[in-house]
Amino acid sequence: MRKLFMVAAAIAMCALPSVAFAQATTTEVQGFGGLTFGSSTFGSTSASTFGGRVAIDLLPTMQIIGEGGRMMDIKSPLFDLLEYTPVGVQVSAWYGEAGVRFITSPSAVRPYVETTAGIARLTPNINGVSGRADAIVDAGLVFLNRTEPMLGAGGGMLVQGGPVTLDVGYRYKKILAGGTIASALNAGNAYNVNEVRVGIGVRF
Repeated sequence: MRKLFMVAAAIAMCALPSVAFAQATTTEVQGFGGLTFGSSTFGSTSASTFGGRVAIDLLPTMQIIGEGGRMMDIKSPLFDLLEYTPVGVQVSAWYGEAGVRFITSPSAVRPYVETTAGIARLTPNINGVSGRADAIVDAGLVFLNRTEPMLGAGGGMLVQGGPVTLDVGYRYKKILAGGTIASALNAGNAYNVNEVRVGIGVRF
């Protein structure tokens, strides 16, 4: 009995470092930046995006993820014609979403795919108007702000060196604004946004 106890204790001592390491690397916090483009089927327009995310391991090959960020301009390319006028239109969006990521087994390079759902706060803005007209326009635009449901999917590659990770990926986000005032700014369509991004994270 004593020998059995000693063997069990030895196994537990050997397993302790790997258990502690697994527990110490179950959460990743990441900041990212990138570009969005293609906000409708009529053409393409690009703008910056940034945000942060948290990934928590449920299984070695499955994570739950949460993300928040801002897309600086996702307006329809139909408004690109205004670039040749003093007036410009922008539609920005703050968003929050959560979902599931499926990732390959732990290694230095880990490809992944993911799917998410959340909400986006659409905010239109008109530039190039001054004086009293500017104040009137700003007051009117407040009534166009809308919070709409959003779906997302994407994939990429996670490169890990110690606790630091490099995330290079692609995301597709669809803001379901059909039938609302917000959709009128995109020719009555939902906002279909493509995004390329690079993130730096820390696992602990």
